[in-house]
Amino acid sequence: MKYKAAVVAAVLTAACTPVFVSIAAGGSAPHSPIYFTLKSIPFRLENAETESRHLPATMAGGVAILDYNRDGRPDIFFANGANLSTLKKDDVKFYNRLFRNDGNGKFTDVTERSGLFGTGYGMGVAVGDFDNDGYPDLFVAGVHHNSLFHNNRDGTFTDVTEKAGLNHPDPEYGPHWAVAAAWVDVNHDGLLDLVVVNYVRWKYENEPKCWHENLSEYCNPRSYQGLPDELYLNKGDGTFQDVSEQWGLRKHIGKGMGIGIADYDHDGRPDVFVANDTFYTFLFHNLGNKFEEVAFPAGVALPEDGNFIGGMGLDFRDFDNDGWADIAYVALSKQTFPLLKNNAGRDFHEVTVESGMRALSLPMSGFGAALYDFDNDGWKDLFVTRGDAVSRPLPGTLVDQPNTVFRNLGPSGKWQALTEEAGLGAVPPARNRGCAFGDLDGDGRVDIVATALGQPAQVWMNRSEGTGHWLDIALEGAKSNRDGIGADIKVTTKSGTQYNHMTTSFCYASSSDGPVHFGLGADDKALAVEIRWPSGIVQKLENVAADRVAQVKEPAASSGK
Repeated sequence: MKYKAAVVAAVLTAACTPVFVSIAAGGSAPHSPIYFTLKSIPFRLENAETESRHLPATMAGGVAILDYNRDGRPDIFFANGANLSTLKKDDVKFYNRLFRNDGNGKFTDVTERSGLFGTGYGMGVAVGDFDNDGYPDLFVAGVHHNSLFHNNRDGTFTDVTEKAGLNHPDPEYGPHWAVAAAWVDVNHDGLLDLVVVNYVRWKYENEPKCWHENLSEYCNPRSYQGLPDELYLNKGDGTFQDVSEQWGLRKHIGKGMGIGIADYDHDGRPDVFVANDTFYTFLFHNLGNKFEEVAFPAGVALPEDGNFIGGMGLDFRDFDNDGWADIAYVALSKQTFPLLKNNAGRDFHEVTVESGMRALSLPMSGFGAALYDFDNDGWKDLFVTRGDAVSRPLPGTLVDQPNTVFRNLGPSGKWQALTEEAGLGAVPPARNRGCAFGDLDGDGRVDIVATALGQPAQVWMNRSEGTGHWLDIALEGAKSNRDGIGADIKVTTKSGTQYNHMTTSFCYASSSDGPVHFGLGADDKALAVEIRWPSGIVQKLENVAADRVAQVKEPAASSGK
């Protein structure tokens, strides 16, 4: 039995040509508890790969799911590449793309009207309503150029990067190459600030040359110097202040690939985890007016074998339903996909071996990772976009790979790898990269949009049979930021309690703009829902019916119901 979301469809008029993307249920799913069917959308990730390899071409792929026009239907945005020699979008194939979800299995390419073509080589995307006007804005991270697009609330966007002050020169490190970013209110002033994750110092004309069997290949990240990450405080007037030095980020040089946001120690302040490529990870603990880097004392700086790995995408979220945000990130083959369990906010310990994830992931290369409950059984599963960073087969390396979903087996702490069984073999293996998540057809099951280098985008419609009840919570902050980013949510049913929090940045270079999803299994209502807003206000709801999107607005003060 499937449950339909109560979504009111707005009447849309557009001069654009609709793109028909079939999202009706496919054939009957096999006996896999999680199953997806592949649907097409006319976007191809143009990474500008040439015979002479240049590193940005293997790192592209950011994608976002957001409701840009607030009609209740999630839309899709793709960041795209550029000519690597000029870093300009000198061909229409390099344009970013925005697809409006018209419902009934139909998407329309509205890029031209929206003004989101973009400039430069786009890498990552971060969605957040930085001016609290109720409409999501877009930050696009890129090679030597970042862009901030303000949503004009009429289907169009304006590039406000220069006014915002987000592209200032760095006399010490030169132009930055940003891979990912996250919106988060670090100082609890009700305004979303921006954390930007930078990768390495790179210039086209000075590209290191690496070879395999007389063929050009991408060089190891060790051939490049790293960069510091950045923090921009939102001033509330459309401008941002670079406080990377004052908040302690600039002194930490890394090669950032993934970012996750969570209050891991329940002190009321959001913390930041950054996965670095062939370097220590960073855990930035928020002290209120600066960050303290605590990866080593927290036990997350290196995986359990003590070696540097190619840390890629991640999710910073509670995967064992104990109320404390855990960490799942991915790396390349023979490096595993580390799982870090939160020890009640004191530190973390790695459970990759005991959970079975080491054995499952050892032969795999991953780029993106996200924790969602795809079968609505009350336990978050792990979806991984797979594919290696190199472009040609090296000894012991599988370059093109399929995506995989790891089903969370609940209290046992074990995981089950599903690839062909989950329908993910419907496309040839590829160098998969970004991933974004949302319920594209309003049936209560979380769908996925994924990208792959030089390949068409993949829309994976969740057709899992026998899924449980569900509850989506759409937040609207008042004293807190409008998106409610940073809010912690506790849901209690007859079967137990689970936890989640509002964030838009996870996977790899990608963004997913809510609502917060809970699978409820056999329970048709939540006995209690408790929301701890970033402002500190605690909101409690009782007997919340399942199988719907619950719109929740932040109250003026803490309340019991």
